[in-house]
Amino acid sequence: MTAFDEYERRTWSGRADAFAGSFAKLCAYPAPQLLDAAAVGEGARVLDVGTGTGTVAAAACERGAKVTAVDAEPSMVVLAGRAAPAAEVLTAALPELPFEDGTFDAVVGNFVLNHVGRPRVALTELRRVLRPGGRIALTIWAAPAPAGQALLGRAVEAAGVTRPPHLPPLAAEDDFPRDPGGLAGLMMSAGLCETACETLCWDHRASPEEWWSGPMAGVAFIGQLLLSQPEQTRADVKRHFDRLSQEFLGEDGQLVLPHAALLASACR
Repeated sequence: MTAFDEYERRTWSGRADAFAGSFAKLCAYPAPQLLDAAAVGEGARVLDVGTGTGTVAAAACERGAKVTAVDAEPSMVVLAGRAAPAAEVLTAALPELPFEDGTFDAVVGNFVLNHVGRPRVALTELRRVLRPGGRIALTIWAAPAPAGQALLGRAVEAAGVTRPPHLPPLAAEDDFPRDPGGLAGLMMSAGLCETACETLCWDHRASPEEWWSGPMAGVAFIGQLLLSQPEQTRADVKRHFDRLSQEFLGEDGQLVLPHAALLASACR
């Protein structure tokens, strides 16, 4: 594993419940479009890689697909098994999956490519387990992010917090532009063809308490960044979060947060 992969394992260890109560609803939004892009239907053999709490796996099962779902984090595997009892749910991680070449008709990954240290190698492995002519569909977060999507990051920046060395970024040689051309180009470089990429935009609704709860529990990079700070700094970030949140409060007291993601699909 790369240093980035090791950091990801530490970040998500034991945090499935905290994710389920904070960011899981946000990440569920592209599930129907993701399955459509991979042509998932009745009888299709589907791999959901990085299944998380199992939202995409459950939706694929509802379509009559034969679903295998994997995640690197055991606590996620437990929740995914509950969400998709008809699926085979396993603990496994990119870039080495325990499947024979060409096992699946379709491969889907909802925001998983954000969490691997060598994205091109990961895509090559996903291509390997996909049958010739099969389809793959993936989502990642778009950059630059809309203001609502960047709310937590803006609060951290306003408090003067900088990235500590124990939270390594993706190595420069493994990174790629987080735009349609960059993601499509990465997929083609992994040997995939007929690549298409579109931007999905939506408004996510959550209470301020829900949106703050994930980071305070250490969920994702933003959570790890907060946990690494002194208590006073965390309090400063919270004050900025409360102030900046006023831009997005609806009449019902819920945050209305614009988000954008990239959805790419391709064939083997």
